[in-house]
Amino acid sequence: MYRLLLFILFMQQPGYKLSTDKDDIRIYTSIATDVKVKPIRVECTFNATPAQLVAVLLDIKNYPAWAYHTKSATIIKQVAPGDLYYYSEVTVPWPGQDRDFVSHVTVTQNPGTKVVTVEAPNVSGMVPEKSGLYRTHTSKGKWTITPDGPGKIKVVYDLQIDANGAPTWLVNLFITEGPLQTFKKLRLQLGKA
Repeated sequence: MYRLLLFILFMQQPGYKLSTDKDDIRIYTSIATDVKVKPIRVECTFNATPAQLVAVLLDIKNYPAWAYHTKSATIIKQVAPGDLYYYSEVTVPWPGQDRDFVSHVTVTQNPGTKVVTVEAPNVSGMVPEKSGLYRTHTSKGKWTITPDGPGKIKVVYDLQIDANGAPTWLVNLFITEGPLQTFKKLRLQLGKA
């Protein structure tokens, strides 16, 4: 019943279609025609608390253990416990080229609903660009973590990126594979938390 209700509510939101439904991870891609790289939305439920997922998301150095094709991730500036900047390098299969980015992660919680939001847009100018890596200048990631009963959370992850040098057709071809593999590994990480 719960999945049916979620499906009905989601279908009322224009602009996305279900692309992948595997291992209780649903990935939707935008049907917008005015963007080169399709924005995605990932939905799933984890056996965890909001605090456990936030702890994993803020453990930047361990991103290579679960984030798809992440080669390295390093905090470059810690403003507060839930406010930091990090630098990451990502490997990209041929014919793409490896890339890097700087992201600003902020964590907020609605005191009434207890919903946690983790936003991670890219920022410019904090780290010089490196030879041999394409810099991802435009990317917006947003995690919405909703308590869903004792020890369970509903997670919605929205991501919009630019191709910046990678063939757009190639990025769109694999746009759901990265999130699927990431969320499978993230589930395992949460089991360790």
